[in-house]
Amino acid sequence: MVEFRLPPALAEQARQFAASGAVPVEPRLASTVVLMRAPFEVYLLRRVPTMAFAASMYVFPGGGVDPRDATVQPGWAGPSPAEWAARLRLPESVARAVVCAAVREVFEESGVLLAGADVDTVVGDVSGADWERARIALIQRELGFAEFLADNGLVLRSDLLAAWSRWITPEFEPRRFDTYFFLAALPEGQVTRDVGGEADDTVWCSPAEAADGRFTMLPPTMFTLTELAEAGGIEAALAAASDRDPADAIRPV
Repeated sequence: MVEFRLPPALAEQARQFAASGAVPVEPRLASTVVLMRAPFEVYLLRRVPTMAFAASMYVFPGGGVDPRDATVQPGWAGPSPAEWAARLRLPESVARAVVCAAVREVFEESGVLLAGADVDTVVGDVSGADWERARIALIQRELGFAEFLADNGLVLRSDLLAAWSRWITPEFEPRRFDTYFFLAALPEGQVTRDVGGEADDTVWCSPAEAADGRFTMLPPTMFTLTELAEAGGIEAALAAASDRDPADAIRPV
């Protein structure tokens, strides 16, 4: 067992839930991506204080699976949805949605696009005005991710993701997520940018620095950073991912 000190507000929330006898809400499927860049840094953003979940916490880019992630099939390169289904122990359509949500969310929240014209290419700088308009349209759900990729002649590069872990939000939370964590190296030529909206601060730092207590974060983020610090480098972390079971849910209590 690994123990973390909860922020006081969450600790009080847990006590109140235990005393109330309330029934936990069903967790919503979600995806989170740990972006990494050389020499070995990870990307974190701080959620604005008005967010209903993890307000003012430092997190990795990510969010809930959108219905269109499940119903519309984007162009695809890398391991097939069937291979992802086996890796994540999910139905094929659900595995496709989880991977699609990971790529979509990291673009929406960091401006990094894990896509290319084919399995051998990755799109370069995507910080221009046209890309920004598309990113905002995705956030506002005016544009579907599959449509966005098709319009730009791109396919989703699922091989740029490495499944790492799965965390299910504790039962005392009024908003719960069944979240699949992925690793991804920052593509050459791309840069993260402060895209605003749900975040009011962004930072790149080493996993060890991020986990030393300077940032307020939830246990899954802290635990993942500690694991990555132990891995020691990007290539080592990606190699370690292949030996893990990302379908084995971690359920904090």
